[in-house]
Amino acid sequence: MNKITLISGYYYPEDTAIGLYNKQMVDYLTGMGYDVNIITGFPSYPQWKIRDDYKKKKTFLKEKDGNSTIYRYKQYVPSKPTFFKRILLLLDFTLGSFINVFKIKECDIVISVVPHTSTIFLGWILKRRRKAKLWNHIQDFEFDAVKETGLTSGDNIIKKSLFNLLFRMEKRLLNQGDINSTISHRMISHLKDKSNSDSFYFPNWIDVSKINPSNYETHDYLKSSRFKILYSGNIGDKQDWDFFVLFAKKLMNLEVEILVVGDGAKREWLCDNIRNFDNVKYYPPVKYSELSSLLCSADLHILFQKNNVVDSVMPSKLLGMMASSRPSLITGGDGSEVKVVVNNSNGGVYLSNVDVEECVSVVKSLLNSKEKLLDLGLNARNYIVKHFSSNEVLQSFENKLSEIV
Repeated sequence: MNKITLISGYYYPEDTAIGLYNKQMVDYLTGMGYDVNIITGFPSYPQWKIRDDYKKKKTFLKEKDGNSTIYRYKQYVPSKPTFFKRILLLLDFTLGSFINVFKIKECDIVISVVPHTSTIFLGWILKRRRKAKLWNHIQDFEFDAVKETGLTSGDNIIKKSLFNLLFRMEKRLLNQGDINSTISHRMISHLKDKSNSDSFYFPNWIDVSKINPSNYETHDYLKSSRFKILYSGNIGDKQDWDFFVLFAKKLMNLEVEILVVGDGAKREWLCDNIRNFDNVKYYPPVKYSELSSLLCSADLHILFQKNNVVDSVMPSKLLGMMASSRPSLITGGDGSEVKVVVNNSNGGVYLSNVDVEECVSVVKSLLNSKEKLLDLGLNARNYIVKHFSSNEVLQSFENKLSEIV
């Protein structure tokens, strides 16, 4: 009973966020002796376009990656993802992956990773065909996230009706799982409201040997002698970029340099709005092999979340920020689990319902206290090593996996 099929829209060679976690999970499972097949799309995140080295490959593609086999479908990827274009992506990925499901000859456990929610439907099909167990893992409640970011606002009756239908479908699908897991305690509580299936806390993790402040070279992006503030990650709708622009404007007269490293649906908008800022620089994403140097070369990390993004998402970037042994300045909703992590660790500053002057005040206080910077950074890393190291999290996951088989 050791044949696993992972179904997800995101996978290697994507080396950030869900794609990275999926790859590391599969490597762990194959290292433990499991046979793993992966049903996925073509790599396109976070650029919102299929990678150049995959563009000319055939629509259905089979690859070998070590001891695992990957079945890919070339899905539709909108360059500018609106609500309806995201739905088209979801439908196209589901249709193509439905065909790939029938290529799996043996399966004991299906792990469906959300987003996309339709991976649960695909997992249920495979469960029925191969008499397998179904494990649904929620990285992001995608319908809640869409609602929270305001993409469904307005009086469009068709959009509201479709959204209500999606929520009902989500609940029915989650109830098909033998076990459902997600990445934060608040999301576990939300999951229990959506489904009667057993639930399991399966947080994201980090390889603390790979993000290592004791062994790094200063990254080329961060060689300025000024105080360096870094945002690294997806430039998307969950972050408050209007607030970021105002924040950057308020810091223009300080010896501060702000760097944004990443890609995503809001990249073009952001670059347009910081074009005339002398204290802000934009860079494309770095390779995973460079991530430790990037994160550890900063003096302060920032993450400005929209206040209404509370329990539908636990940003994976937070773990890297904290593992770098650098403090973080984070804003967001008062009920966010990120607030709990930051406050419990004493590894940074979390501000709820904040105005920009409070954030500027925090930066000024850290500018004048190297000792405080060091203390907060060390607290952050110690907390991550204790609670979110990859060995601990993945071993707990594999133990639970063994139980349900």
